[in-house]
Amino acid sequence: MNSPFPSRSLAKACDSDMSGDLCLANAQLVLPDRVVTGSIAIEQGVIAEISEGDRVPAGATDCAGDFVLPGLVELHTDNIERHIEPRPEVDWPHLPALIAHDGELASTGITTVFDAMRVGSIHSGKGRYIDYARKLADELLSARAEGYFKISHFLHLRAEICSETLLEELANFGPEDRVGILSLMDHTPGQRQFRDLGALKTYVAKKRGMNDAEFDAHVENLRGLQERFGQKHEAGAVIEADRLGATLASHDDTTAQHVERSAENGVAFAEFPTTFEAAEACRSNRIAVMMGAPNLIRGGSHSGNVAAEDLAKADLLDIVSSDYVPSALLLSAFHLTRVWEDLPRAVATVTRNPAKAVGLNDRGALKVGWRGDVLRVRRTGQTPLLRGVWIRGNKVG
Repeated sequence: MNSPFPSRSLAKACDSDMSGDLCLANAQLVLPDRVVTGSIAIEQGVIAEISEGDRVPAGATDCAGDFVLPGLVELHTDNIERHIEPRPEVDWPHLPALIAHDGELASTGITTVFDAMRVGSIHSGKGRYIDYARKLADELLSARAEGYFKISHFLHLRAEICSETLLEELANFGPEDRVGILSLMDHTPGQRQFRDLGALKTYVAKKRGMNDAEFDAHVENLRGLQERFGQKHEAGAVIEADRLGATLASHDDTTAQHVERSAENGVAFAEFPTTFEAAEACRSNRIAVMMGAPNLIRGGSHSGNVAAEDLAKADLLDIVSSDYVPSALLLSAFHLTRVWEDLPRAVATVTRNPAKAVGLNDRGALKVGWRGDVLRVRRTGQTPLLRGVWIRGNKVG
């Protein structure tokens, strides 16, 4: 079977110059194809040596049989929005929010993140949402340049097709902005994620406090925007992804026709396909399938979509995203180990596979010459206990 992952390289932008030396010994090393007892040495932030055996060299940390695996790579998290808007209409100061977000991810084993930010706004009605991505991206990139972050940050622009100002907002970003992913979002009521208007109504009423009349007006407004701008916005966003050097992703593909259109657009991976049909079509079109860790851990989708575990059992799952629960990413790898009885394969869904999907060719696996982003994990029953997080050989958690 042909690999669903593209052969490309994400334009590099330097993280902190901080790098360190580290040796973790007497560990269960999760290599790309097997698990071995051994040690791993990191020098100046890069994996310098991997050796087998339970010997503990002088100065090394004795892991006492704990697992050592690559740092987790997160492609789609809404966590940053939770920090900058902890409640509806509450705008939290952005720098402390960004630092708290970064620290939270580090504490869960995520060492590389693509921070999802919406582009495309609606400026009228009770369901309005305004432009915020450019300002927040400036603050994030500035904080990264100042060395405030523990982990590696890239941008993920969530392009809302059903909006008024998508292309104008995308035009404010450039290749220098470290945009790694542009995903095509179409949240028009009555299709994809929002096929069930009742579920949409429950979600919107809770978040925006709409009554029945306001919700009906909101639905009609969104449908009108899709009719006026849908094709133009989708085509324009595909062009912008190429200009920015970003990997293109689809979102909530539901039918084989959706996937065919994604393939025509050059989509590399599909975020959260909602049906078995769509996931199978992705495989046929060499599009990697990404599902949410909460879906996997809970045993099903909270909105009635296809269960991630069913896709895993059918060999239709490539990448896992924490989505809205950062700590779920590490947990999902060990959950998939029980499904597949293959720890390296399971770990790859949260490390090497997401890194490959976006062209990051220096991380996501324990390999000599690669970044020294590693985790120490002890399994307690069915639960992985994170005992250490290192970024380029420096302990951050």
